[in-house]
Amino acid sequence: AALGPAAVTQDEVKSLKPWWPLVPVVLLMMTAPLYLSGYLLDMLTEICIFSIFALSLNVLFGQSGLFSLGHAAFFGLGAYLTGILMVHWQWNNFWLLSLVIIPAVALFALPAGFIALRTRGVYFIFVTLAIGELLVAVAMKWVSLTGGSNGLFGLSFPSLGFVQPTRTGFYFLVLALLAVSAWVLYRLGKSPYGLALQGIRDNERRMQHLGYNTQAFRLFAFLISGAFAGMAGMLYASFSTAVVPGYLGALMSTLVMLMVIMGGSRHFFGPVIGAAVITALHYVVGSWLPERWDLILGVIFVLTVLLLPEGLYTLAIRLRKGLARARA
Repeated sequence: AALGPAAVTQDEVKSLKPWWPLVPVVLLMMTAPLYLSGYLLDMLTEICIFSIFALSLNVLFGQSGLFSLGHAAFFGLGAYLTGILMVHWQWNNFWLLSLVIIPAVALFALPAGFIALRTRGVYFIFVTLAIGELLVAVAMKWVSLTGGSNGLFGLSFPSLGFVQPTRTGFYFLVLALLAVSAWVLYRLGKSPYGLALQGIRDNERRMQHLGYNTQAFRLFAFLISGAFAGMAGMLYASFSTAVVPGYLGALMSTLVMLMVIMGGSRHFFGPVIGAAVITALHYVVGSWLPERWDLILGVIFVLTVLLLPEGLYTLAIRLRKGLARARA
């Protein structure tokens, strides 16, 4: 409502019935291995992983109103824990890795959130950025454990009990985890906790007067967000078969923030749309100008903030309204 008369209302968002377009999309994704090459299937797998990562960030940014440039700390920590357990300890069971890595990243998110939430505004952005860069320094210096600047190599797809998944099997595992993550985070956003979190985002002082412990609500959002980001990092480490310090740094945080902003942080599926667009662009640019990707990413970020501050999903709503007026 604060965006003025041109803003899209909640009724207009609901009128699109966003669940209906999911039916053909889900069918296409479930049958993708039948008609996609290995290269395109890898791209689709990466889109699913970054969709989980972007949805986790949207718990902080879209629902809590916290602009974090250190979210890659949780993603990279999940990736490094996977690499350490696989390379040094020879762990390869997906269920065992999940039981250790996801709670460990969530526990790290608690003190990180406690420290960051003591600040506001630009100071919050710098604190979250510093947390990520601190982990980058640790990864660079602890060579015996993390491999230093070279990282860890030789990872593989995790086994599901007695089954070692192929590329197709890993794709279906990632797709299933994306579906579960989306359902859990969607229900969380519609729960009393999620609605209270959105109220804190819109007017924290009023929620405090109503008796809500806003710090505790946002700290729990850090825990949830960190857990899902850690799971995305765990999957990405197995997918890329390597872990490097860049997974923890500012560039990765900027990348996922761009996905959320481009897709639209105020709509649940916006981050998924942003993840699909940015990942597909990365694959295209990587084929032609891989050394210019950082520059192109910066240009995309600036253009998105200037031209699409409300995201691609809101743009689709505006186009629909314009077509309706034209028909009228």
